[in-house]
Amino acid sequence: MLTAFKIGLKEETGLSSQWNFWTRRSIASACKYSVLALVVLPCVAWSQNTASSHNSSSNDYVLRVNANLVILSATVLDRRNALVSGLVKDDFRIYEDRVRQQIKFFSHEDLPVTVGLVIDNSGSMSSKRADVIAAALSFAHSSNPLDQVFVVNFNEHVSYGLPADIPFTDRQDQLQRALSAIRAIGETALYDAISTALDHLKQGKNDKKVLIVISDGGDNASKHTLAQVLEMARSSAAIIYTIGVFDEQDGDQNPGVLKRFAKETGGEAFFPESSKEIVPICEGIARDIRNQYTLTYVPTISKQDNGFRVVDVRASAPGHGRLSVRTRTGYSLPLEPPAIGSKRNRP
Repeated sequence: MLTAFKIGLKEETGLSSQWNFWTRRSIASACKYSVLALVVLPCVAWSQNTASSHNSSSNDYVLRVNANLVILSATVLDRRNALVSGLVKDDFRIYEDRVRQQIKFFSHEDLPVTVGLVIDNSGSMSSKRADVIAAALSFAHSSNPLDQVFVVNFNEHVSYGLPADIPFTDRQDQLQRALSAIRAIGETALYDAISTALDHLKQGKNDKKVLIVISDGGDNASKHTLAQVLEMARSSAAIIYTIGVFDEQDGDQNPGVLKRFAKETGGEAFFPESSKEIVPICEGIARDIRNQYTLTYVPTISKQDNGFRVVDVRASAPGHGRLSVRTRTGYSLPLEPPAIGSKRNRP
């Protein structure tokens, strides 16, 4: 499902406001005269008549969407695979289903991110746990100080590392405890863990959302299927980075799965030869996130269905040579727009 943010005038509606960079810009441009507007990120909102109703049992307003906005995070690399900064809006071109789109907003700012660390704690990871914990802490240290971070630990069971009353943290001591909460033992429920993390990302206040998955890619215990969780990823705001840590004795490793999650969402897959390499990889991911471009557009294709929209972003600029752009391959539209009402409870 997609992440929706309520934007309103508290004195007029009684609803609390959640303000951030893109919602402010979107309201200023598209909704100058609205008392209440709603922006759906990152993929698309649905062309529906705006409606509101009051649910007497929950005392919450239920809103439906009248907006249409796609927001992409893009990493630009040169021929040496180095990050490219300093590009401007006119250096980019966006195509959706091969149709050129007009870029509405553009930014190259270090925006705060909501980040989920999804950590494999199955038996095959036992000897690598110290390096994995060090890498996760190094990532947090290298990130924007305003980032929201949470931890999902998994073997055949999936659990949150942080206490129930702390959905996110920016504190190293809390992350240390969250990452060390369980022993590395048992089987692997990778798909269930990613599903849980994607759902928890929706509670984050930041528009930009990231998962870092450290696993061997194998799964022998999930209730969800790979197809189900890939569809969830396509319909979400998340960029997924994966780090494959393999044990030669483990026959369940599946690097192809890790590559698919990364490619579909605009992230990157890494396969270090040793767990000692995970720390610099996580530091590199933090740099990647902090140097991304943000591009938004309103799709020119108005049809509404549950099909997959293919997105292609290209960049070129004098003096930079050939550039490559890494972003999500597209997005899926659900059959029906979600109703926004009572707050989602943490599982």
